[in-house]
Amino acid sequence: MNDADVSRQIQQMVRFIRQEAEEKANEISVSAEEEFNIEKLQLVEAEKKKIRQEYERKERQVEIRKKIEYSMQLNASRIKVLQAQDDVISSMKEAASKELLSVSHHHHLTVTHHDHVYRNLLKDLIVQCLLRLKEPSVLLRCRKDDLHLVEHVLDSAAQEYADKANVEPPEIIVDNQVYLPPGPSHHNAHDIYCSGGVVLASRDGKIVCENTLDARLDVVFRKKLPEVNFFMRCNS
Repeated sequence: MNDADVSRQIQQMVRFIRQEAEEKANEISVSAEEEFNIEKLQLVEAEKKKIRQEYERKERQVEIRKKIEYSMQLNASRIKVLQAQDDVISSMKEAASKELLSVSHHHHLTVTHHDHVYRNLLKDLIVQCLLRLKEPSVLLRCRKDDLHLVEHVLDSAAQEYADKANVEPPEIIVDNQVYLPPGPSHHNAHDIYCSGGVVLASRDGKIVCENTLDARLDVVFRKKLPEVNFFMRCNS
C-alpha cells in the first residue's frame, strides 16, 4: 500500500469520525433541547398550578366573607324585626294596661257606673279563685282602694261559689295588714303596681290563685302572642 492509499484511508476515517461526532452532537443537542422543553413545560405547569391554587384559595376566602356578611346582615335584619315586634307588642300591652286602669278606676265619694261594673268584675274574679282553690277557708288580698268594693261582694261571691260547687259557703278572710300595690302613677312609673283584681290563697299559703287584672292581661298576651306575631309577619 503506497502513501496515497494510506492518506486516502486516513481521510476516510477522519470523515467517518467527524460525521459520527456531528451526529452524536446533534443527538445530544436534540436531547438537551427536548429535556429543556420538558423541564420548562413542567415549571410552567407548576407555576400555573400554584396560580390556580392561589386563585381558588382567594376565591374561597371571598365566598366565605360573602357568606359571613350575608349571615350578619340576615341576623341584623331578624333582630330589627324582632325588636320592632317587641316594641309593637309592648305598646299594645301598655295601651291595654291603660284600659285596665279605666276599668278599675272608681270614686270614693260617689258610686258611678264604673264602680258597679268593677264591683261585679271583682266578684267574678273572687268566684273564679274559689273554684280553683276549692278550700273551706281562704285568705284574700286586694288593693287598699278596692277594699270597700271587695267587702261589698264577699258574701254574694261566697254564695255563688257554694251554689256552683254544691258546698257550704267558704270563709273568706280579707288581709287588712298587707295589700296589693296601688295602680301605676306618673310620679313612680318604675314602681311595682297593680291595676286591680284580687289574690286568694289557702290558709297555709301553699296554694295561690293570682287573679289580678295584670295577671289576666299577661295570660291573654301569652295565648295571643303567636297570633300577633303571625299577623305582624304577614304585614311586614
